[in-house]
Amino acid sequence: MSAPARSVPGASAPDNNRWRALVFIALAQLMVVLDATIVNIALPSAQRDLGISDGNRQWVVTAYALAFGGLLLFGGRVADLWGRKRAFVVGLTGFAAASALGGAAQSGAMMFGARALQGAFGALLAPAALSLLAVMFTDAKERAKAFGIYGAIAGGGGAVGLILGGFLTEYLDWRWTFFVNVPFAIVAAAGAYFVIREPEGGRNRSPLDIPGVILSTLGLVSLVYGFTRAESDGWGDSVTVGLFVAAAVLLVAFVVTESRVKAPLLPLRVVTDRNRGGVYLSLGLAVIAMFGTFLFLTYYLQVVKGYSPVKTGFAFLPMVAGMITGSTQIGTRLMTRVPARLLMGPGFLVAAVGMLFLAQLEIGSSYAALVLPALLMLGLGMGTAFMPAMSLATHGVQPRDAGVASAMVNTSQQVGGAIGTALLNTIASSATTSYIKDHMATATSKPQRQLVQLQGMVHGYSSAIWIAVGILALAATVAVTFVNAGRPGAGQASAAGSGEGVEDEVQVPVVAH
Repeated sequence: MSAPARSVPGASAPDNNRWRALVFIALAQLMVVLDATIVNIALPSAQRDLGISDGNRQWVVTAYALAFGGLLLFGGRVADLWGRKRAFVVGLTGFAAASALGGAAQSGAMMFGARALQGAFGALLAPAALSLLAVMFTDAKERAKAFGIYGAIAGGGGAVGLILGGFLTEYLDWRWTFFVNVPFAIVAAAGAYFVIREPEGGRNRSPLDIPGVILSTLGLVSLVYGFTRAESDGWGDSVTVGLFVAAAVLLVAFVVTESRVKAPLLPLRVVTDRNRGGVYLSLGLAVIAMFGTFLFLTYYLQVVKGYSPVKTGFAFLPMVAGMITGSTQIGTRLMTRVPARLLMGPGFLVAAVGMLFLAQLEIGSSYAALVLPALLMLGLGMGTAFMPAMSLATHGVQPRDAGVASAMVNTSQQVGGAIGTALLNTIASSATTSYIKDHMATATSKPQRQLVQLQGMVHGYSSAIWIAVGILALAATVAVTFVNAGRPGAGQASAAGSGEGVEDEVQVPVVAH
């Protein structure tokens, strides 16, 4: 589970308060995970109250994911420059303020803005939290234990968020799913301010790569907005095509810029390593498949099946349980015994089988016979695959690149989530519209028309989920083909250079949004 027992090179003496500090760092992570799952449950209610259209509802999810994913590398770099403790406290404070704004939203635009702000401050908070753990826990065994506790709390937080989101939405108001972040943030920020002592000499004083930040963020915004435009205006629309072209130009310019500047936002040596590149690509593909599917399943349970928000929350618990089991019992136990690709490939394939179950959804489908086993397989497969992937993505990297390597893991997940939500929502909406157009003429009464509407909705979900099955199969292929390293816990030499490696970072994957 851990790398060879040695300390991170250049680390100072361990902080005596490090275990107390872990409590507040984990609390901040719990807040972020709660927010992600809570918002999923509250989304149908918020959409009705704020008058958000079906085509735009994805921006409640996408605005957060895009800001978070697009700014993660920048957030990690700012944390290195400012100091991780300061970045952590500022990130918490801003996240709480953005949450309060979201809870007070009076329109769709105000909600989208609040979610984007949450993502921006989350992009500062997340790398700061991981960096604090990395510099405070320098002994290999303590480091593995700290990341294990951190990951377990994060995974458990997903379950808490699903239940809490249902109760708050049903018995109070969906707005409280945002307001609940404020007390979490206050306690975590106060605790961090008084307890955390960041080791000296850990800052990176290199100048900020502003062109890299601008190019990467604009490129990702253009890419996701292109998918969103395709839903309402078609794939051949001139603006849609223009957005995709702009995204390609901006991201190519970003790569060229990073290859030339002295202090790049993303050193290309991090992503051109075969194993890390394979991990980033396979994780991004897997998350593309998962994020849009969770959105569909939330609407299927609440709109088609008539589940209450609380019942919907409980309905997702088997997936969370499967994910925690796959991560802590299967992935952790096997990842020091077998090569990562032999866990990642089969794990993604098990998740694809679970997704294949969901592709059979109909209006009258049984939760126990269809949805339950599908969620269990999704959780088990993704949990098993993510644990060695997280470890391998940061193992053997040079110390100067450790932070950006960790940030790239989160970036691939968040950008994948944004693209997946937009792409699969576009496919589902198109399939629904086509189905209703073809079948509505035969509906002669109001109940029949309502039935066609529901059938069209489920047909759209099923069509998009079939695409998700293929994407997960592709993720498995990428993992088996590109990832050729041995056991991630076996202490292989760095592929990035001759510098000392850092220990594995052990995390439980957290599915959000």
